[in-house]
Amino acid sequence: MCKLVENSSRDVSIAFANELSMICDKAEINVWELIHLANKHPRVNILQPGTGVGGHCIAVDPWFIVSEFEKEAIIIRNAREINNYKTQWVIEKIKSTALEFELANNRKPTIALMGLAFKPDIDDLRESPAFYIANNIYSKYEDDTLIIEPNISEHQLFKLSSINDALEKADIIVWLVLHKEFKALEIKKKTSIL
Repeated sequence: MCKLVENSSRDVSIAFANELSMICDKAEINVWELIHLANKHPRVNILQPGTGVGGHCIAVDPWFIVSEFEKEAIIIRNAREINNYKTQWVIEKIKSTALEFELANNRKPTIALMGLAFKPDIDDLRESPAFYIANNIYSKYEDDTLIIEPNISEHQLFKLSSINDALEKADIIVWLVLHKEFKALEIKKKTSIL
């Protein structure tokens, strides 16, 4: 139970950050600046939002509590639902940005999807929201999608591209996982989301 509670607590904290990012997007507020400012308070520690929650534990363990305590586990269930929804929200955000680009430029954009792993600086794709997003976008924009994952050398579904390919060829860059290799990149005149 202790492990389930630890992972559920983390899931709830991530859900707050993810929900906040969707609110800020709608309100046209920079979520990263907002979190930075809010975290200056000594008792506030808002996590960084992402594309959902992945991995074999945090994305799964809360459901064990929810299944046993269905009426009582309201926040835990809602957190799981928010984190699952965030992945769908990201997919829709990418598709709407791609459509805007296409309408403005009379051609489909080249989309670079940066990262497949379920968290930064690892090669584990289990339950990865980034992988799910990449799979969805790739199925719609296969010829116009660059998949970049610096922690693996090949993948059976995707042809992996280099970071340099993404920077040179992409019209839209989507930061799905903030690997260390991506942090120092300088992006100029590109549509960059997430």
